[in-house]
Amino acid sequence: MSTVDYHTAGEPFRIVAEPPVALPGQSVAERRARAIDSPDAQRLRELLCFEPRGHADMYGGFVVPPDDGAHLGVLFWHKDGFSTACGHGTIALGVWAVDTGIVGAPRDGTVDVVIDVPSGRVTARVHREAGRSVAVDFVNVASYVIARDVPLNTSRGELAVTVSYGGAIYACVDAASAGLRVDPGHYQDLITLGREVKWALNDSPHAVHPSDPRLSGVYGTILFEDLGVADGQVHQRNVTVFADGEVDRSPCGSGTCARLAVLAEQDSAVTLRHESIVGSVFAGTVLATTTVDGRAAVIPQVTGMAYRTGEHTFVVDPADPLVPGFVLR
Repeated sequence: MSTVDYHTAGEPFRIVAEPPVALPGQSVAERRARAIDSPDAQRLRELLCFEPRGHADMYGGFVVPPDDGAHLGVLFWHKDGFSTACGHGTIALGVWAVDTGIVGAPRDGTVDVVIDVPSGRVTARVHREAGRSVAVDFVNVASYVIARDVPLNTSRGELAVTVSYGGAIYACVDAASAGLRVDPGHYQDLITLGREVKWALNDSPHAVHPSDPRLSGVYGTILFEDLGVADGQVHQRNVTVFADGEVDRSPCGSGTCARLAVLAEQDSAVTLRHESIVGSVFAGTVLATTTVDGRAAVIPQVTGMAYRTGEHTFVVDPADPLVPGFVLR
């Protein structure tokens, strides 16, 4: 089995163009639901995520047929399961689709790579200069606030948590309110608090998607640090702790959309310089406003870039006792 690996702003994305297991379904959302119940799909996901072939923070996707009219579909995965959305992965898929010729692209200019993901249809708008991809705009599904300032008792006192949706549901916490900074020195404390907040809210009414129960549940906790406003941009640094204690090295694509939805309630023209815990940056803007199930919502755009890091051919020795592998966290 072969993969092509990219990183987007430091976060890995392992692409399996031809998954060697059946991933049936009438839609990408249905394929995800069935993959969750498939021992073969789960074993393949674990094989590619777990050590010694992966690591606790590995991320990737199986390319699958689109619903209708898109260029491709994808099932996103990580060490704990299959996710509903992934902005950094969408950016990587856009670059990969152009790099491989799946989607024809101009030498100079832009091309849209349309992708069906479990949360809906998204676009990776790939910008080209002199025959090279130089930036990608991730245009996401409508994003909105679900609940503001939910009081939550934690090991760091009572915190106000805002829950918002950007293709997945996120719990947003001001790191300073918990006595933390978003920097590598607070890495373990940020993971601990992120997991605590996620599991405290995951089965609550605040984590219920208004129309599709398959999208319910808190996917991750965004711990953010406000760095002020410069050149008309809101500047924030964040770390997104997703799944069960995994850390996004990028500023988190779908998480950036969830943050834009929160900020846009006060200013729909907001632009966000969103920095990650490793210093990489996404630019977030609001393309349009809309409504979803009676809620004010935005169509967000997140700009970043992905770079190929390698290609792999994985094998499984039938005598290997460590298959699919292990995770030491």
